[in-house]
Amino acid sequence: MNNDRDDRVTQLEIKLSYAEDLLETLNDLVARQQDQIDWLTREVQSLRQRKDDEGQAVFRSLRDDTPPHY
Repeated sequence: MNNDRDDRVTQLEIKLSYAEDLLETLNDLVARQQDQIDWLTREVQSLRQRKDDEGQAVFRSLRDDTPPHY
């Protein structure tokens, strides 16, 4: 009876160990994803700012642009 209980406790400890490892791995993944989200948010803000700045620039005629095949 004691041996059966010890085996069950050992199995639970093994499962707990795997669960803790998985939790740590997932936490690391979420942290990296949040860093990427923060970086992408800053990039979008930068692009929007650049677009807004260009929108206030002096009018340019399309004739001033050289086509890519020239």
